[in-house]
Amino acid sequence: MSELLTIAVIVFIAVPAPLFIVLHFITKWKQSREISGGDEQMLEDMWLLARRLEERLESLEEILDSDLPDWRRKI
Repeated sequence: MSELLTIAVIVFIAVPAPLFIVLHFITKWKQSREISGGDEQMLEDMWLLARRLEERLESLEEILDSDLPDWRRKI
């Protein structure tokens, strides 16, 4: 009986265990290539902030263009 158990353990260690380990790490590798929901939300927030800053900069440039037409040459 103990010989049968030993053979079963050896077969398990030789076949399914390595397969499980390889598949586990393949799954982890694929998950690490995707961005998480929190990262996606942070990117969206940063994009919106960049758009708002760009709009503000354009507004400031328009104000400067109307008040000081030569301001770009002075820089």
